[in-house]
Amino acid sequence: MEEPQEHNDEEPPKSSTTPVSPTCASPTCATCASSTPFDPPPTQSPWSEISPPPTYRPLRAPAINLPPNTNSQAIILAPVPRSQKVLPISLPHTFQSPSKRIHSPDDIRQFISSDSATNFLGFIVSLSESIRSHKLSDSYHESTTLKKIVSIIETLIQWTEEIPPAQQSSRYGNISYRTWHNRLVENSESLMLLILPEHLKSSIVEIVPYFTDSFGNSSRIDYGTGHETNFAAWLYCLARMGIVEEVDYEALVSRVFVNYIELMRKLQSVYNLEPAGSHGVWGLDDYHFLPFIFGSSQLIDHKYMKPKSIHNEDILVNFSSEYMYLSGIVFIKKVKKGLFAEHSPLLDDISGVPTWNKVNSGLLKMYRAEVLEKVPIMQHFLFGSLIQWYGFLFLFHD
Repeated sequence: MEEPQEHNDEEPPKSSTTPVSPTCASPTCATCASSTPFDPPPTQSPWSEISPPPTYRPLRAPAINLPPNTNSQAIILAPVPRSQKVLPISLPHTFQSPSKRIHSPDDIRQFISSDSATNFLGFIVSLSESIRSHKLSDSYHESTTLKKIVSIIETLIQWTEEIPPAQQSSRYGNISYRTWHNRLVENSESLMLLILPEHLKSSIVEIVPYFTDSFGNSSRIDYGTGHETNFAAWLYCLARMGIVEEVDYEALVSRVFVNYIELMRKLQSVYNLEPAGSHGVWGLDDYHFLPFIFGSSQLIDHKYMKPKSIHNEDILVNFSSEYMYLSGIVFIKKVKKGLFAEHSPLLDDISGVPTWNKVNSGLLKMYRAEVLEKVPIMQHFLFGSLIQWYGFLFLFHD
């Protein structure tokens, strides 16, 4: 018969399967459960200082759980962009083929501090102010040129009917969009000639690239706020050349831009364009920004509708055709499923702002910070003689 094992106080146990409780006054031996004179092992964090625990951020979460944004405070403290008169070119003018110039954060800083960026953003603010407290159905001055631009966009919409989506297994990026975009490129010069007077026909070399880049990328089959900004830049170029004037701004938003958004939503739905550079659930919208700026301006001082009214289905149904902001909310709810606070937390947060005036000013500051100051977006932006790199403009105008 074997004798019972004696505990050896001089040798620590070779293996341990029972962890020692850090609160135990005298640790016990894992073999015989008797007390030992050895100190318990130090309690260590499972994470080292070099490799801290990962920060968990859910793919979708309520708006109150938005991740910390170091840029949000800078946006809040930034001044609200001001409207500016577009600086007209002097004739005769030498037009040039535009090119990309932004490649780094330093380039962004140089651009955003230039007169070109200030005047371009001032143009967008002017468009926003022109539609302030107006419905889309209100009567506006519509020049012959604006009617031609609307007709061009309607032609592009018609092409989506003539070019049906291809049957394919992939959910996003229908290859038929490339056929649509190729037709756009092939006909772009003839479309521009419809609105250009004889003495400005040489501008085709400069304005066509802005126009063709306004409707998405045919290689990636995607669309985002950078392409939308190109459309605003194309309108800005027309304003610099005097083709559209300040008296046209109301109709430029309520007729031209509204039709442009209708076209883009058609392209997104028919050809399943991917969001370009989307922030996903944490962004304002996967595709657009400017409709929310112009739409919030429309609702400033509205007697009944407040930012929180976007949660009222009756208001959305009855007034989305009159107000771009509400129309944007309706489209988002159509293409995204689930709770609004989960798939669009930023818009849900904005609905808690007390006035539309604050919403509008905040979105203008956000557009500057989140679009015009972002390298991934602005690296595709074009610069020529109408929107100059470094902004060699002279702001001598009142």
